[in-house]
Amino acid sequence: MGSNPSKSDVNSLKATSSVYLGMLKSVHGSYEEAKKSLRVSYGKSFRGFAAMLSPSYVQRLSDMHGVVSVFESKNLQPLTTRSWDFIGFPASAQTNHLDYQSDIIIGLVDSGIWPESESFIDKGIGPIPSKWRGGCNTTSGFPACNRKLVGAKFYRSSLRELPTGEYLSPRDSAGHGTHTSSTAAGNFIKNASLYGIAQGESRGGVPGARVAMYKACWSYRCNDADILAAIDDAIYDGVDILSVSIGFIFPRPYFQDSIAIGAFHAMKRGILLANSAGNSGPDIPSVINNAPWSLTVAASSIDRKMKTQILLGNKISIMGIAINTYTMEKQWYPLVYGGDVANVSGGFTSANSSYCQYSSLDHKKVKGKIVICNTDYLDSPDHSVYLADGVGAILISDASPNEASTFLNPASSITSKQAKIVLSYVNSTRSPVAKIKKTANSNGVAPIVASFSSRGYNPFTLDILKPDITAPGLEILASFIPNISISGWPEDKRRSNFNIMSGTSMSCPHAAGVAGFVKSYHQDWSPAAIKSALMTTAFELDSNLPGNRDAEFGYGAGQINPMKAIDPGLVYDAGVNDYMKMLCMDEAYNDTTLRLVTGDYSSCANITKVKNGARELNYPSIMVFTAPGRSFQAEFLRTVTNVGVAKSTYRAIVTSHSGIKVMVEPNILSFSSLNQKLSYVVTVKGGSLVNNTLLSGALSWSYAKYTVRSPISVFANSM
Repeated sequence: MGSNPSKSDVNSLKATSSVYLGMLKSVHGSYEEAKKSLRVSYGKSFRGFAAMLSPSYVQRLSDMHGVVSVFESKNLQPLTTRSWDFIGFPASAQTNHLDYQSDIIIGLVDSGIWPESESFIDKGIGPIPSKWRGGCNTTSGFPACNRKLVGAKFYRSSLRELPTGEYLSPRDSAGHGTHTSSTAAGNFIKNASLYGIAQGESRGGVPGARVAMYKACWSYRCNDADILAAIDDAIYDGVDILSVSIGFIFPRPYFQDSIAIGAFHAMKRGILLANSAGNSGPDIPSVINNAPWSLTVAASSIDRKMKTQILLGNKISIMGIAINTYTMEKQWYPLVYGGDVANVSGGFTSANSSYCQYSSLDHKKVKGKIVICNTDYLDSPDHSVYLADGVGAILISDASPNEASTFLNPASSITSKQAKIVLSYVNSTRSPVAKIKKTANSNGVAPIVASFSSRGYNPFTLDILKPDITAPGLEILASFIPNISISGWPEDKRRSNFNIMSGTSMSCPHAAGVAGFVKSYHQDWSPAAIKSALMTTAFELDSNLPGNRDAEFGYGAGQINPMKAIDPGLVYDAGVNDYMKMLCMDEAYNDTTLRLVTGDYSSCANITKVKNGARELNYPSIMVFTAPGRSFQAEFLRTVTNVGVAKSTYRAIVTSHSGIKVMVEPNILSFSSLNQKLSYVVTVKGGSLVNNTLLSGALSWSYAKYTVRSPISVFANSM
């Protein structure tokens, strides 16, 4: 229902809620039904409400005066010791700016938080910043916030019964929100590990900052209505950066996406929202959270790998991938293939038991043994083996070659190629034996984009590259909750204050933490300027490495580089009007769909049209989407703001594939003062390309110690 009311206090919020009830009464016919229907009232940062409505009532409400938009609320899902050192962000650098960091508040929309975690104690921390207007939903099970954890709220519009094990409070029951919060802004904690694995110092990206948790996810179910309520509060409360490791299962148009809509309102208030790129890779396109006004973060590896060794009785050693905290006591354990131990009396065949499907294994033949299982992700083989009294599992999978998981029993995941060696041994002896060792850290080639990390292109704004950047998201150690097992299985008795998790949910708070670190140096910078600093200073990845061959569609501008981001030299700035110009040039947007995003009465008729649509949005990357089989030429207008050295002269350096020709005019930018803005035009052209061809290049502006790099991507696709 538009932008926030002019007066945002308790009385005005009550008044707007009364207006909402009046509108619903006119739809339902009575105040009693209106009260039953109303689920959430918004009014701190933008006006509106969520209500239970039939389709016919939706239409009635849509036709009312003052209603900007109505859309259906859907369910979304939540999507790090060594990671900071790996990306060149030493603890010494994080402690040099603690006084300024203490003014920064990182807000997270997630599954809640464990307030007793050492990551969030407030020992030695000064008073809460005076700008903070948030609060703490205290209950008997969530006693208080503190000077570190300055705010904690929860949102539940669902009428469903509270999931088993959940808390009707900001307390985290899944561990996800605690993990992401400590990654973004957790305290320094020495000797952190998961049962001795990945031991080191745990710390957040901006450890001196404050944390505010907005719990909108309940047992991995996050509702649009609750997400919007959380973002509405976060904007009003005074957060500086928002981290949202949540997403729908597939990309949604901006005007149907609660995170994109919330991010737009946050951007208007000077708040950068970082969100996950999604975990549906490596398909193209699968990236979610594509809004140009937010920061979309992919997940990549660090140089520490979780390797779990399998020893076979013939003295052959197979190095698998898993997070195994167990030490098997005996020298050897009998080894069987799941397909050879089918529960025939239960009606199962070897086809079922080869995948270790539930109840498909013969308990008598499995008890005390290690079982080799194929995997299809329809069942959990390690759980099936546990239920059949097996002592360990060897899992055959080529699906996620660089992601280590935590299993219920001792386990290790191997490739189908490695499996041939193991099965050959099993078939060559009457009494095959094996042993699975405890996980040990090893070095790995990095950074490599995780196989699960969603890939571009951006399906809604073809000439805007997504994802924007990548950050560590594989096998990240961070704080966890002590009341559930580290594997998630109720039968598992292992508990830990830390856990190792993977996902773009883990990479997103890395980027949000670095954004907060940059903000502590430049508190007057806009969200676009901070985003530009992160992207143009990113470390360029090697696209020839396995996992990186999707190039910018996998990793955007590259891997985040915190120490360079605080002093980028030049930034690409943008604001509300720039994004609205872009939307008005998109044929999917008319006044109705524009208002779904902006939340006000904006009209494309009142927006100055731009010549080249999204290509003129002042974005830190350059993307050309072209039709296959025909030549192409595209122009991009860009404006840079000098934030480095007052008197400086930058020269354009272009690198590109032989199939691309890039021209920059002018190719020299001479600045005489700080905050001076200069513009240039980039022309990218080339001949016809085969369908699904992606060509890469880059434009870098160079002066003294500064290199301001923008990736150039050309993609031919017939859609």
